Amino acid sequence: MADSFDVIIIGSGPGGYVTAIRAAQLGLSCAIVERELLGGICLNWGCIPTKALLKSGEVYEQLDHLGDYGLSVEKRGFDFRAVVERSRKVSAQLNAGVAFLMKKHKIEVIEGTASLTKGPDSGKGGAPNVVVALKAGGSRTVTAKHVILATGARARTIPDAGLEPDGDRVWTYREALVPKSAPKSLIVIGSGAIGIEFASFYRALGADVTVIEALPRILPVEDEEVSKAAQKAFEKRGLKFRVPANVKKLTKSKSGVSVEIEAGGKAETLEAEVAIVAVGIVGNVEDLGLEALGVKVDRTHIVTDGHGATSVPGLYAIGDVAGPPWLAHKASHEGVHCVEHIAGLKPANLNAPIPGCTYSTPQIASVGLTEAQAKTQGLAPKVGRFPFRVNGKAIASGETVGFVKVVFDGKTGALIGAHMIGAEVTEMIQGYMLAMTLEATEAELQGAIFPHPTMSEAMHEASLDAYGMVLHI
Repeated sequence: MADSFDVIIIGSGPGGYVTAIRAAQLGLSCAIVERELLGGICLNWGCIPTKALLKSGEVYEQLDHLGDYGLSVEKRGFDFRAVVERSRKVSAQLNAGVAFLMKKHKIEVIEGTASLTKGPDSGKGGAPNVVVALKAGGSRTVTAKHVILATGARARTIPDAGLEPDGDRVWTYREALVPKSAPKSLIVIGSGAIGIEFASFYRALGADVTVIEALPRILPVEDEEVSKAAQKAFEKRGLKFRVPANVKKLTKSKSGVSVEIEAGGKAETLEAEVAIVAVGIVGNVEDLGLEALGVKVDRTHIVTDGHGATSVPGLYAIGDVAGPPWLAHKASHEGVHCVEHIAGLKPANLNAPIPGCTYSTPQIASVGLTEAQAKTQGLAPKVGRFPFRVNGKAIASGETVGFVKVVFDGKTGALIGAHMIGAEVTEMIQGYMLAMTLEATEAELQGAIFPHPTMSEAMHEASLDAYGMVLHI
């Protein structure tokens, strides 16, 4: 085994392992250091297993509506252990897939926990040394011309308010993925994508779920119309909300949790079996030796330039540890850009439009500016909307909740934002993302031919509506 490489990557999530593959494709010798499981949080404790759980919940919930399709079933029920086991098997399959890719591309995988120390050429443009406390015992020091940090992030906790996981009554996303049993009642603190997805899943299995959000509306990063429509749809499914409300204290007992909140100037106490803390994430910057190296860190995120370079020569950072948006596809994109820059290429635009998705029922997807953001930037937006309730495919599928909303620059006609709520919109948003990447205007979207019958026709109609040409309303 070599101890010197062109590139060493610390962390094997979607940022790290994709970067390693691209480095190998470019002919760079590469090693990747992972302290836990290949694939990182996304494949093992985040994106993938949550989608497996959500699919189980979606199918189970649909059993209530079989009569709408002329169908019936004799007995309705679920095996929660089997539901969780399925999600773990999905993660294990993808973890094995990453291991295969590392072997295929001759990327050395070093299992252990990495830290950085000054190398012999530190201060002269040389990258830090990487010291790995090996899982198998002992340590190993490896060096490279370039070191890329892809250490990710973890759930933010607030110990002073009792918002700290104990694996029993208080969970983060990690504990919520593998509980021993499904809770009958649940309080979710935070209404971002993570909180809403777990609220959606456990509600699908019949839990009494209350979501607490400190900001004025749920899904606060989404367009305001989408947020309002989402809350209405969720409430119809039986979810409860306290918005805006501040959590003052969480108290645990043998039977559950009590959460003291303040809403509208009034105090209230909510009780449930379990609470999920989903109040954001913090970057994994501890114990890496960043302070001794002089790496600039801002609120637990490493400060980088337009190519992922840190304040220390030869050291880079990508993905969640480098700041928002905290999305797996953003990490992969940053990693590819970073290593292509290292290789001397002219990499793809780092500022390409980044879509965001929430895999609840109904789903939410967006890319670019909201209508409010466009107005704030003085762009005089032209806005179009089209509801799924009049879309043929949506009606045939029984999926009429939601709409598509588009935002164009009123002066240039450029598509600057798109926002959706409805069935499978997370599979549709890429159309608008591609249009924005290619700098499409309203004329090009309006002149495009969309297949019929599809729910994507709503994307076309929304573009027409922005300019008073909508056909099916």
